[in-house]
Amino acid sequence: MDNKGQIRRWPLFLMSGLLGLMILLYLGLWGDPSAIPPVIINTPAMEFSGFEMYTGRSISLSQMKGKVVFLNFWASWCRECKLEHDSLLDLKKRYADRPDFIFLGVNYQDKENLAKAYLEEHGNNYEHIQDLHGRISIDYGVYGIPETFLIDRHGMIRHKHIGPIVGETYANLIETWIEPLLKESE
Repeated sequence: MDNKGQIRRWPLFLMSGLLGLMILLYLGLWGDPSAIPPVIINTPAMEFSGFEMYTGRSISLSQMKGKVVFLNFWASWCRECKLEHDSLLDLKKRYADRPDFIFLGVNYQDKENLAKAYLEEHGNNYEHIQDLHGRISIDYGVYGIPETFLIDRHGMIRHKHIGPIVGETYANLIETWIEPLLKESE
């Protein structure tokens, strides 16, 4: 084959590559970031500790060993957190009689007075700790709130949800995340 044949193929090869790159870019821009499974799933949950915002009681993950832990990262300044707040209150109420199900809010880089005012205005029926410097959220790979994690009885992160828990997501959460984990080791 002569050099002219190779030169003629070069624009076709280049155009194919650019078309492929454009398709990947398009899919990346319009894709659902929560559809990408986080690498943190099925890894041990990182130990954390903090003080409960109202009682000052020390809370750590190690105290919850053997229980299913629902860990929700939120802030008073987060609009989407407000969308899911009633659903979370309802979810906690639904499982209030389950001592093997721990519900914990992690207040993300917020001021305590603003967080407490938010909870007083919107209601509160579960415990919250503060993550003022973002250490807990960094350990859990949080990159935008609200984010929710479900940790099994063995301390393994089994699920991560990015975004508000409302509507169909709320129903799926109960059916596909919480109930199966609560039934394990019963």
